[in-house]
Amino acid sequence: MQFIVTQSIEEFNRKAAMQVSKQVIVKPDSTIGLATGNTTKGIHEQVVRQHSELPVDYSLAKTCNLDEYIGAAPDNPASCSYRIQNELLSHINICPENTYIPNGMSSPPELELDVFKNKIKSFGGIDLQVIAIGENGHIAFNEPGTPFESSFHIVPIPQSTAAARAVLFGGEEKVPKFGITVGIRDIMMSKKILLVASGKTKAEMVKNVVNGPVTEDVPASVLRLHPNVIFIVDSEAAAKM
Repeated sequence: MQFIVTQSIEEFNRKAAMQVSKQVIVKPDSTIGLATGNTTKGIHEQVVRQHSELPVDYSLAKTCNLDEYIGAAPDNPASCSYRIQNELLSHINICPENTYIPNGMSSPPELELDVFKNKIKSFGGIDLQVIAIGENGHIAFNEPGTPFESSFHIVPIPQSTAAARAVLFGGEEKVPKFGITVGIRDIMMSKKILLVASGKTKAEMVKNVVNGPVTEDVPASVLRLHPNVIFIVDSEAAAKM
C-alpha cells in the first residue's frame, strides 16, 4: 500500500484527482469505478478541472458507480445517479453509453444484480476503483460484518447512514431502507484501488485500517491485502497515525 498524506484539503483533492487523470492518460479506454459522497465531491471537481486544463480525454473511457439507493430515482438530487452526473459525468467528454450507475428503480431490485455484474464484465473489469472510507470502516454499502467474499448484493441502510443522509433526502424517515452495492470481493478484483479519507472524523478509522487487524469488522482493512492500493489522506485524517 502506498500511503500519501497531504497538508490541506485542496492538495488532497488535487492529488486524488490526478490519480484518475493519470489512469486515463496512460490507458485512454480505462474503466474507472466511481463513488459519491462528501469525500469525493471535491475530488470530482478537480477531475473536471484537470479534464479542461491538461486536457484529459474521456471519449474512450468507461465508468461504473459502486452503489445506489433502492427507490431513489435518477432525478432525485440525493441519489447517487444524480450526484455523479451533476458533479462529474456531465462535465467531461464521456459517452453516456460508457457509463453505468445501478438502477435504484429496478423492480424487483434483485434483477439489477446481474445487470450490474454483467456491465462491469462487459467493460473489461475495473482498472481504477475510487473508494472513500466511512467512519465505521465501510466501503461502498458494505458495512462492518460484511463477509469478505460478498459479491453484488442488496443491503439494509443502517441508521447511522440514514442519519448522515437525512438532510439530502429531506428527513431521516425519507432515506431509502435498502441499497444495491458491489461486494467486497468485487472491489478486490479491481486492478488498482484509490482509497481516500479526509477530515478528523476519519482519523481513528484510518489508524485502524492501516495498523489494525484485517477483519470483517473493519471492511476497509481488507484492502491491505490488495497488491495495488494508493491511500491518500489529508493531515486531519492522518492525525492518529
